[in-house]
Amino acid sequence: MTEPTTDLLEGITARSVETPRLSVNILEREGDDPATPSEQTVVLVHGNVSSALFWQELMQDLPSDLRVIAVDLRGFGATESLPIDATRGVRDFSDDLHATLDALGIPVAHLVGWALGGGVVMQYALDHPVLSLMLQAPVSPHGFGGTRRDGSRLTADDAGTGGGSANPDFVQRLNDHDTSDAAETSPRNVFRSSYVSSAYSSGNEDLWVRSMLTTSTAPGNYPGDSLPSESWPGFGAGATGILNTLAPRYFDTSGIVDLDPKPPILWVHGDLDAIVSDASFFDLNHLGALGIVPGWPGADVAPAQEMVSQTRDVLDAYAARGGHVHELLLEGAGHAAHLERPAEVRHALLEAIGYIGPAQHPAPPTETIILRSAD
Repeated sequence: MTEPTTDLLEGITARSVETPRLSVNILEREGDDPATPSEQTVVLVHGNVSSALFWQELMQDLPSDLRVIAVDLRGFGATESLPIDATRGVRDFSDDLHATLDALGIPVAHLVGWALGGGVVMQYALDHPVLSLMLQAPVSPHGFGGTRRDGSRLTADDAGTGGGSANPDFVQRLNDHDTSDAAETSPRNVFRSSYVSSAYSSGNEDLWVRSMLTTSTAPGNYPGDSLPSESWPGFGAGATGILNTLAPRYFDTSGIVDLDPKPPILWVHGDLDAIVSDASFFDLNHLGALGIVPGWPGADVAPAQEMVSQTRDVLDAYAARGGHVHELLLEGAGHAAHLERPAEVRHALLEAIGYIGPAQHPAPPTETIILRSAD
């Protein structure tokens, strides 16, 4: 039985929503009106190894006349940890989200997705109408690992991607609910080294770590299975579990370029992101090039995935076909820009959903704004 949500900040509440698919935990704000129109409804979807708890500070900061909901994906937070069919890509997650919003009587909304959640909301937009998308450090539209710049797959079995790419000691520490900083692979140290930049500090770090520890390591959840491969590094993507949902054989949201109509897209990312990057420290091909994983066969065979460049290529194509894309690149920020640079992220989101007006001069269809850190 999933434990009820604790660790709620002031003004945030939690409840379970029963759907035909599973029981889903959501966070809401005290005083938000369920009758708020869709145009003023924002739905937040968290990333991998986290939960809706990570959204609480942003929820507190958004205007009170919006309705703001953060959803725990299956296997995270207090939502049921049912097995994930990775052969559907992230559709188990996006279908769960649709069932949740349907149960809440929300036909359409502004969707915000972080990392894995970015892939979920892109898939949702392929299947259902949305008002806008905010993609924060989103997984590449071509998945996580195993592809060249153009999205073509490196091997037929997606060698080096999926469940086998997880660090076993990190998985064990999740399972043991380790809150210490005794090892590099502890969730706390992974948060410090990979989720945020070295300049970030917060009195809520314990909360963020406890959110990470809600990740289910039950079969079919994190990280997922793997299969042997004749290609380096010796394993390929399996068929169940979270990491396999992003293997390129199953995951491809590049079809958003053909959406009609095209919702406006806000792309937010930090230039110090260690996870979603053109040189990701979670990409085994990049680690092989650095000599951290032995036996790397070379860049011709196993190049690092250019994740950010792939996203930019797809969003440029989206804009070229009539969509509006706003890119907010935050210098000095890591993977969790909403924690590190809350004011800039909040402002960009409110502009993206039309709550506040754009700058004096209309922006071109594709606009990149680079904001440097206060330091």
